[in-house]
Amino acid sequence: MNPLKTFCLVACLLAAAFASPDPKQRSNSGENNLKPTQWLSTSELEQIPSVDQITLQRLENMPVQEGAKLIEQLYHLSQIGNELQASFVPSPSNIPAYIVKPNGQNVNANLNTLVDIVKQQQNFGEQEVTIFITGLPETSQPVAKATRKLVQAYMQRYSKQQRQPNKEYDYDSKQRTSSEEDYNEAWKSQKSVSGDLIVIDLGATLNSLKRFAMLDVEQTGEMVGKVLVKLTNQANIPREIIHIVSQGIAAHVAGVAGREYTRLTGNQLRRITALDPSKVFARDPKTLTGLARGDAQLVDAIHTSAYGMGTRLRVGNVDFFPNGPSAAVPGATNVIEAAMRATRYFTESVRPGNERNFPAVAASSLKNYQNNNGHGKRGYMGIATDFDLEGDYMLQVNSHSPFGKSAPAQKQNTYHGVHQAWKNARNQDYE
Repeated sequence: MNPLKTFCLVACLLAAAFASPDPKQRSNSGENNLKPTQWLSTSELEQIPSVDQITLQRLENMPVQEGAKLIEQLYHLSQIGNELQASFVPSPSNIPAYIVKPNGQNVNANLNTLVDIVKQQQNFGEQEVTIFITGLPETSQPVAKATRKLVQAYMQRYSKQQRQPNKEYDYDSKQRTSSEEDYNEAWKSQKSVSGDLIVIDLGATLNSLKRFAMLDVEQTGEMVGKVLVKLTNQANIPREIIHIVSQGIAAHVAGVAGREYTRLTGNQLRRITALDPSKVFARDPKTLTGLARGDAQLVDAIHTSAYGMGTRLRVGNVDFFPNGPSAAVPGATNVIEAAMRATRYFTESVRPGNERNFPAVAASSLKNYQNNNGHGKRGYMGIATDFDLEGDYMLQVNSHSPFGKSAPAQKQNTYHGVHQAWKNARNQDYE
């Protein structure tokens, strides 16, 4: 039977579950160790729609808790017996890519022509190179908005308009808003940071939940990894200046790409940042699939929908959980928006002057975070994350932009004390 057509067919999944009564035959991830009948009633199982019936628009129209529950159900069902096979691998010629010029114009390519296009760019890769890999299509409004803002933030960070805005990128007039995410006058006093931005729009190929769930993370990641090797070997971009920023399922693709790069070169990439790394629906239980610590010198992750589109599992050297692990962060009204909040937070930190808007504290759980009143190692979530941070970090964020609390590091002794009201309002502790 074709798994593409029967991904969530309850009868098949239940048959797979009962065919493997020995728990040792199942994945030991900790997220799929129960039979469906232990956490879903028969009527609930029958009502779960097939993956063909679920669109991003449908998820956007669901209340966040309803959407998160549906995603969790689909994910757990997909893990039974590991029957779901990764079968979608986009062709490199079908993965759009582009270089964003300082004037905001794009130089278009695709994944298999990207290296040749980069080689044609004058002075490319002289200082810092950011490669942003999208994880969902821009047909979704929250995805399009988050991606647009991130690209704009890097243009402000990298372009000379930080010092002297021109007519096209005049941040004093045309693009000025009250949002800290969009604008901060601190850019006027910042030192110029030169760099280049590449966007690999993997999300454009994931135009259905079926493709998202069936993506072969391993093959796709190896394909991207080989492109990274060509960028360093043929386009002469030093690996030490490459920073991969990746969304959702693309975070796991980036992880595999990092491992492939190390396998082929013997060297690690500098940094991989995961923006709400997603659940991996299709995986081989015998293979380490997706992002993990060691895939780059620094792997940092921002989890904004751990119990929704995202994963609650640690994936990096340092994992940030704004407001603790939950289905959604404050202000997000659906699971897609919640997943994109990680991109929005990172975007805010990219804007010159906002690098330290997200002070965080080391904590092993939400309860520990709430009770330690500021004790433990401190760091910053976002572009300014230190390479020596390790473990789980927690922080509080605002429900609307500006999202960061912007508390100075030297005043962190009472950082949690000011959030006593929030602490009292939270009754659920995710250990």
